[in-house]
Amino acid sequence: MNSRQRRGVILLILSVLCALGAFAGVLSVIRDVNSKVGSETTAYRLKSDVAPYKALTAGQFEKISMPKRWLSSTAVTDLSAIRGKIAVTRLREGSLLQTDMIVRRPELSPGQQEIAIMIDAATGVAGKITPGSTVNIYATFKAEDDGQKDQSKVIVERAKVIDVGKLTPLEPQNDDNRRRQATDAVPITFALDTADAQRVAYAESFASHVRLALVGEGGDVPVSKGDRTYTLDEDK
Repeated sequence: MNSRQRRGVILLILSVLCALGAFAGVLSVIRDVNSKVGSETTAYRLKSDVAPYKALTAGQFEKISMPKRWLSSTAVTDLSAIRGKIAVTRLREGSLLQTDMIVRRPELSPGQQEIAIMIDAATGVAGKITPGSTVNIYATFKAEDDGQKDQSKVIVERAKVIDVGKLTPLEPQNDDNRRRQATDAVPITFALDTADAQRVAYAESFASHVRLALVGEGGDVPVSKGDRTYTLDEDK
């Protein structure tokens, strides 16, 4: 082997050693990254905005994978967690789903039934009534003749709200009992026993207006019998 060949062999060996060193360096970097990133897990990202207090469905989310150590302890990793749940606030597109974003939808107690009525958005408690709220339901009735007086009545105390629908435009309606101008209303669903459901259905059909009064925390004192009905003469 002449000197030129020996130099070539030496350069080849050096090239192989350099390649092995570079490969070892890449493996070291990969191992270091893996040690910092860790294993991956499943998370769920919103495809679009979700309105508050609306039932959640699997189609509203997309499944993604990301390092487990980058997820918060409240991240949802199993989509079965949304079953029977609603959003507690507006969920934004692209956000990762967290357990503190959702709550269980209010359920009926034994003997209760769901009943929904349209509440005028202008006379209701706009934006403050949500599923789980407790309200008193008031109805105002026009006098049927000159010998009677217009009245306001508490028809149901401490009614439990289990759903709040979307703002819906109402068409003008005229009948023998009341006149209603075109306006916006919100369907509110209550959990009531049979007697209270009948009272609400009657008021929705025959009252001039039905209004809701939000009951605050600790509002357990019942409305007294003398305060359940009001006429304007009482303030004279």
